[in-house]
Amino acid sequence: MVELTEGIGIYPKEAPAKVKSAKNSLVIGLPKEIAAQEKRVVFTPEAVKLLVNNGQQVIVESNAGLLSKFSDQEYSDAGAKVVYSAKEAYDAEVIFKVEPPTPEEIEYMRPGACLISALQLGKQHADYVHALNKKRITSVAFENLEDKVGGMPVVRAMSEIAGSTVMLIAAEYLSSVNDGKGLILGGITGVPPTEVVIIGAGTVAEYTARTALGLGASIKVFDNHIYKLRRIKQLLGQQVYTSTIDNYTLGQALKEADVVIGALRAEKGKNKIVVSEEMVAGMMEGSIIIDVSIDQGGCIETAEMTSHDKPTFTKHGIIHYCVPNIPSRVARTASVALSNIFTPIVLQMADLRGAEEMIFNYKWFMKGVYTYRGSLTNAYLARKFSMPHKELQLLLAARY
Repeated sequence: MVELTEGIGIYPKEAPAKVKSAKNSLVIGLPKEIAAQEKRVVFTPEAVKLLVNNGQQVIVESNAGLLSKFSDQEYSDAGAKVVYSAKEAYDAEVIFKVEPPTPEEIEYMRPGACLISALQLGKQHADYVHALNKKRITSVAFENLEDKVGGMPVVRAMSEIAGSTVMLIAAEYLSSVNDGKGLILGGITGVPPTEVVIIGAGTVAEYTARTALGLGASIKVFDNHIYKLRRIKQLLGQQVYTSTIDNYTLGQALKEADVVIGALRAEKGKNKIVVSEEMVAGMMEGSIIIDVSIDQGGCIETAEMTSHDKPTFTKHGIIHYCVPNIPSRVARTASVALSNIFTPIVLQMADLRGAEEMIFNYKWFMKGVYTYRGSLTNAYLARKFSMPHKELQLLLAARY
């Protein structure tokens, strides 16, 4: 069981006492997201009701689900304790968030608590890791969690949503209303279809391709893994243009493209730039680039992270859309998807009486851990920040 140490001086005197967890019961914290434009929430009221009915205690910060259209009343009716300060929401054994916490939010957490959230490698700094280690937080990056067959359920779900949404975004910026090229995404009789280049052949690419083909667009898919190209053709159920990534072939496709989707997932924690600035400069003016992998550093050299408030910028006459949390555009759908994944994980965790036992018993859960009891355990983060790290399995072996 994770050892929990009472914080000193965290609460004002009038704050309520800490919630004590019973045997086989966890105290789950669901704080409100404060990151700009993040509208998702990890648990829906229906999921909270299931957890409470199974003996768990859930603390929900007021308005945590508001932007996903879930009210405090719904959470209260489901059996959650609704609190009105972030400090109270963070006073839990296990904290579930979408965005990584800020330094201030980390200060609210109990020493020795467990954090399950996104890591978002592309925008992290060494100070973040130091703050977690100072509080001896066990941190789990949910994008690195695997299922029993080696898939990544959170990445898969969010990729399905991003892929389904990304072509609708492209359609917006192709229209004359947004000073685009004035093209319909797809095609009509007698008019050539729009050209869509998809870089990557994973889940984002699959759902992007389905949407593009459904609208009547012509697509070209590039990836360096032949098995992925073969797989996407099989899943789409039709012959589509596929190619491995080489500068000449990709460069020619980009020159004719109306829409370019960057959907290459970072491998071994490291992103790979496959579209150079020179290639972007050779594209048709008014074309659109959407780099879905920007949260991992991106795969297009000219891509820079943007936000929902100001989602685009123009470089070399090409519109760039580089928002890292595209699923937040459809926050309710994304929240239900996250809830479906994490509810059974919490129930498993409760059966084992804590997050630490989950790490010890399940390798698929262990793969998400990047800090553990004051130590950095992720080799890629250690290299990125020039910090020492320890192998998690060795730390567990020493403890057990």
